[in-house]
Amino acid sequence: MKKTATALAVALALLSAVQPATAGTPDAGLARDSVRTGLSGVPFYMVMIDRFANGDPGNDRGGVPGDRLVNGFDPTDKQFFHGGDLTGLSGKVDYLAGLGVKAVWINPPFRNRWVVDFGAGGAFAAYHGYAITDFTSFDPHFGTAAQMRAFVDKAHARGIKVFFDITAGYTADEITFDGPHPYKTLAETPYRDADGKPFDIKAVAGRPDFPKLSVEKSFPYQPIVTHPTLKKPDWLNDPTLYHNRGDATVFEGEQLEYGDFFGLDDLMTEHPRVVAGMEQIYSSWIDTMNIDGYRVDTTKHVNDEFWQAFAPVIQRHAVAQGKKDFFVFGEVYSGDPLLTSHYTTDARMTAVLDFPFQGAARSFLAGKGAADLGRVADADDLYTDADSNAYSLTTFVGNHDMGRLSTMLKQDRPGMSEQEWLARVKLGNELLYLWRGNPVVYYGDEQGFAGVAGDAEARQDMFPSKVPDFVDQDQVGTDRTPGDGNFDPKHPLYKQLAELSAFTTSNPVWRRGNQVLRLADGDVVAFSRIDRESGREYVVALNASTVAKTVDVPVGAAGRYDRIRPQLTTPVTSTGTIRVTVPPLSSAVYRSSKPLPPAAAGPKPTLKLGNTTSDGRTELVAAVPDQPYAQATFAARVNGQWQVLGTDDAAPYRLYTKVKATQFRVVVKDRHGRIGSAHL
Repeated sequence: MKKTATALAVALALLSAVQPATAGTPDAGLARDSVRTGLSGVPFYMVMIDRFANGDPGNDRGGVPGDRLVNGFDPTDKQFFHGGDLTGLSGKVDYLAGLGVKAVWINPPFRNRWVVDFGAGGAFAAYHGYAITDFTSFDPHFGTAAQMRAFVDKAHARGIKVFFDITAGYTADEITFDGPHPYKTLAETPYRDADGKPFDIKAVAGRPDFPKLSVEKSFPYQPIVTHPTLKKPDWLNDPTLYHNRGDATVFEGEQLEYGDFFGLDDLMTEHPRVVAGMEQIYSSWIDTMNIDGYRVDTTKHVNDEFWQAFAPVIQRHAVAQGKKDFFVFGEVYSGDPLLTSHYTTDARMTAVLDFPFQGAARSFLAGKGAADLGRVADADDLYTDADSNAYSLTTFVGNHDMGRLSTMLKQDRPGMSEQEWLARVKLGNELLYLWRGNPVVYYGDEQGFAGVAGDAEARQDMFPSKVPDFVDQDQVGTDRTPGDGNFDPKHPLYKQLAELSAFTTSNPVWRRGNQVLRLADGDVVAFSRIDRESGREYVVALNASTVAKTVDVPVGAAGRYDRIRPQLTTPVTSTGTIRVTVPPLSSAVYRSSKPLPPAAAGPKPTLKLGNTTSDGRTELVAAVPDQPYAQATFAARVNGQWQVLGTDDAAPYRLYTKVKATQFRVVVKDRHGRIGSAHL
């Protein structure tokens, strides 16, 4: 993480000796537990409805006869609808429950623009769900509202939550322009109000006095609506509610927020009408479908002010409906934790998909070392604020856009044996489930799906595929191919994932325990998960080498550590470290026989300012000597009132903030409830 020292930070660091608590300080009231939402350590399963199970062939064509350019159905083409539906998904709930799934994330189920036909340039269908025309109904290729509610109810009956994938920043491509329309910059062509007066869209984002706009005067390109009543709700047919700056040519800078993403109509999410409209749409689905959360597509393509308004409104509405653990997580496609953490702190999302972890995990599993995983762990404090932290991140090793881990490993290690391929994929599953966060399994990974690339190439059918490129593809751990049906509960990866789910959901340490990086050296990574209630330490060691590795892992407890996954009768003994031997391409989990010992006295922290990040966050650093386990709550005094900034439960104790305060304070609580504090 890039950091820049400031003169103020240096000066205050020199004065950072402990400032003892004084009479009247609110230490007991400020002390907090590190946040754990209702979704921490919950196994997710991401499924594309069209490719999962065909329970009703009668809806394959969406109720519209004709060829594929009319209804989008062609099961032989990877870019068209194949027939999977909600009835089929409902029929496989037991299969998901057997896998140990506790939450299902489905691709956007709403009515889409079925076909985009470029003539000689080819055609494709929106089987994936990301070209929405009607946000108020489900696509008939997938099923009806009654069938969706039946699926949700059946999933809930098996203890499985249901999440919708949603879009809030764009719709299907129905707006066009006269002639070529590459992106035009704000500097080149600023927005103008209905009277032709230029204005700064960033300065008025979300404001009730947002300027009135005109089709003729306000935009770089004059929008032409091809079907004036196609979109629902009706407000989406107003062309002045879109950015109308042309197609993005690069996916960075201002084009991320204002450009049309692959031609999709980019909504003017700065406009209060768009904010209110999206809040209404996604509040109503909570009411009618009883869903449990949202995954939000292309989060970084939307301005912060939108998320700062939208996310809290959705959360409050869900709580009012009795869903106190309603969970909203965004897709921020970046390996930079400074950027991804911005959306859980400044932008108010509950969590984001953990792309930094994915990149580091791929590197580790390919045998390129554990250093990147160490850097990911070190950056976890960037996510800490008053209502969220890194323990809520949704972790994954592959997905529907970038492709499957099995494919990546083949690319990274060409020529490896089938046995090594399976072992590396299984090691990836161990890392995914034992690392902090909510692990997401991409559908088909439990059946060894592979493929050759991402996007459409990684969206195979679970039912017997008719796509020529799919039918003979090799799969990990089986002789089957996508040309066969692939719902085999005896597949070694299905069995492993079911065992991992049972292992992690049976012990609260994987949900509420902290995570402490112990070792990231060569091909070995080791970390501890410490349970705040029992004080027991669980040490995870993973080896991505093709030879066994013996390492000395620092630990916090004394005495015996028993290996509990896989079980081994011979324990190891702690002398401040434990010496463990991890077989090649394997993992091991050890549990302390005793809780971490209490410190002789309560916490005596010190507090100082650290560095300033490149995005303007001040680093607060607390040192807590002689405490094997503690929770450090950081607070700021603003306008005479103390404001809790967040709680860190693993050393080094840090928090990053943009809050301007007259005083900062840290209140540290040990596992036995003793409190100490410091301020600056």
